[in-house]
Amino acid sequence: MSTFDDLADRYRINKGKTFRLEDIDPGDTGKVKSQEKATELLQKSVQLMGELQEKLYAQDRWSLLLVFQAMDAAGKDGTIKHVLSGVNPQGCQVTSFKAPSDTELDHDFLWRTTCALPERGRIGIFNRSYYEEVLVVRVHPNFLAGQKLAPELVGDGIWKERFEDIRNFEGYLGRNGVITRKFFLHVSKEEQRKRFLARLTEPKKNWKFSANDVKERAHWDEYMEAYEDMIRHTATKDAPWYVVPADNKWFTRIVVAGAIIDALQSLDLHFPKVSKTKLKDLAAAKHALLNEN
Repeated sequence: MSTFDDLADRYRINKGKTFRLEDIDPGDTGKVKSQEKATELLQKSVQLMGELQEKLYAQDRWSLLLVFQAMDAAGKDGTIKHVLSGVNPQGCQVTSFKAPSDTELDHDFLWRTTCALPERGRIGIFNRSYYEEVLVVRVHPNFLAGQKLAPELVGDGIWKERFEDIRNFEGYLGRNGVITRKFFLHVSKEEQRKRFLARLTEPKKNWKFSANDVKERAHWDEYMEAYEDMIRHTATKDAPWYVVPADNKWFTRIVVAGAIIDALQSLDLHFPKVSKTKLKDLAAAKHALLNEN
């Protein structure tokens, strides 16, 4: 088991039945006690990830879906930026999901994310996802009321039904070569407060702040209950959750990198083998080029 595996494995949730959010300390840094060590590990992981992604793209058999969920200011954007910095942009696509449009509301709740799934050979990143449907929609029932569902479809069991739909959907993806890894960046309420204040006091960060951020913060406890219930019901062996401590961004990034590397290494990636006929063609082409003049 590599260093990268060790970093991520302790935060991996395969079976959520007994999961408790309080068991993960947002300030934990595992065995990595310095930012300098984390920077060194991240550099190595970025290089390795680039090599694995090149094989993923060339082999054209699998795709990798990375789902990021978190409270505001937990560091999703920065994590995606730093961890995937070594990946060829041609083989990677990032989709951010905001409030659904009228067109999206005229479809089932998985429709808009299904349209953005990665092609074979590529890494797809969801910055927020279909999991918003059991998080923000659950915390704000008025959003559910605006989804144009028939009244008889909206009962007390709707959240368990959506958990079941999501599990089935992710199982379907797995059977079609889409490997799913999900990350909840677990930031503490106090750390979020500090980051919000930084956005308000530092001019270069002002653009990041929204008044709605503070309004959502008022629902902190409701969100924590929703996240815990979501992980308990949708963590599976083939589509696990990683509950990643997020108070120290440098640690968050190496844990996410470790999980991605572990997923890619599990696929036995390799460059396509060239047939004997193709090798003869290549040799002929090389001979022609060498003897042009």
